[in-house]
Parts: sequence; C-alpha cells; structure tokens
Amino acid sequence: MGLQGKTALVTGSTSGIGLGIARELARAGADLVLNSFTDSAEDHALADQLAAEFGIRTRYIRADMSKAEEARALVGLAGGCDILVNNAGIQYVAPIDEFPTERWDSIIAINLTSAFHTTAAALPGMRAKGWGRVVNISSAHGLTASPFKSAYVAAKHGIIGLSKTTALEVAGQGITCNAICPGYVLTPIVEKQIPDQMKVHDMSREEVIRKVMLARQPSGDFATVEQVGGTAAFLCSAAADQITGTVISVDGGWTAL
Repeated sequence: MGLQGKTALVTGSTSGIGLGIARELARAGADLVLNSFTDSAEDHALADQLAAEFGIRTRYIRADMSKAEEARALVGLAGGCDILVNNAGIQYVAPIDEFPTERWDSIIAINLTSAFHTTAAALPGMRAKGWGRVVNISSAHGLTASPFKSAYVAAKHGIIGLSKTTALEVAGQGITCNAICPGYVLTPIVEKQIPDQMKVHDMSREEVIRKVMLARQPSGDFATVEQVGGTAAFLCSAAADQITGTVISVDGGWTAL
C-alpha cells in the first residue's frame, strides 16, 4: 500500500489488536514505533523481530498511557510520527453503583484521554509535513452498549467524538482521522476468558463462543487481528485520502442489529 518512508506509532502494540495493526502497517512498508507500559527484553526483542521480518526500522518505547505527560512525551521520543494509531485500552466490568472510582478513572484515562494527548502532540508535525493519519481504535461498544461496562462504553463512544472533531479541525491539511470499531476479536486476552466462561455456563468451548461471546455478532465468527490491521492500513493508504471523520465497523454485523 506504499507506506514506505512513513513512521507509524501504535500505542498498546505488543499483543492483540495493537500488534496486529503494527504488523499490517509494517507489511505496507511503514517503519514502526511500538509501545506498552512495560520495558522488558521481550518488548525490545519484538521490535527487532518485526524489523527483521519486514525489512523496516523499528523502536520500542515504554510509556504509561494513563499519565498525560507520558502520553505526550511518547510522540516526542518517537521523533514524531506520520501515522498515529491510538489503540491502548483496558477493561473492567461492574454495575455502575458498584464501579470503583479508580477503575473508572483509569479506563477513561487510558482508553480516551491518552488519545487526546497523543493526537495533540502529533498534529503539529503532521501539519508541517502536509500529511498524516490518525486511526483511533474504538469498539462496537462505541456505537452500542452493554450492561456493566459503563466506563468502557463511555470511553469508546468518546473516541468516536474525538475522531470526528479531529477530522474537522485538520480537514484540507492532508491529514485524516477515523475510528475503527471492532466487535469480538480472538486475541490472547479473549482466548484466556474462554475456559472461565466454560465453567461459569457449564458449556463446551464451542457453545461458549457461539452462545455467549458471539451472541451479538451475526456472522458467528470472530474478527481477526489481521482484518482490523488491514482496515487500519487501508485508512492510511492513498485510496482513503477522502475518508475522514467516519467510523468503520469490523464486527460481523453486530451494529447492524
């Protein structure tokens, strides 16, 4: 897709959807800056592995996305970026009247506020180059809701609003901003939930997937990290120059219901 010479910064990109996006951007030729809140030998080895696999330049930079100053500093430490993918996110489930305040604060900070800070830090460099892509990872829960996920749903709805506002502010400057809304994606985190759900519901693996996890996903299949990553790569391509301020769902029909 011709992203050679571009640098992509992907937050929360050492596993799951973030890593899937990073891999597809690398496949399209972009250099990578990976990020998470840890700073282990494995983190840096992953960056080296992707560099060798795709013949690109990579770096790993630790930043705690719950902290505004670290989120903004990440862009500076990366030397700026042509492509910013705001993917970092966490989840917690509880009724509103039992939802711990500290959990609400951390989910909003990481899932929503960090994207504001990284975008604010990245836009001046994009404007100077006359080209940029901001891709925000929302969720099917950015367009609909489920009980007991108040903070996550609020943050993912907010990401869509932030994406639209960003798109309007940079319109005509060679910069686009869009949101991707995945449904259930079979990531390592989701995979780990299956055995617990099997015990809770006294169901087989196949029944848990079909009757519990994918009950709201009409296709009956998980989305893959490669599909979400491919969507992100498309939004960074020349074919998407006039796609901005919009939402693309990768949810097997969830939000069509």
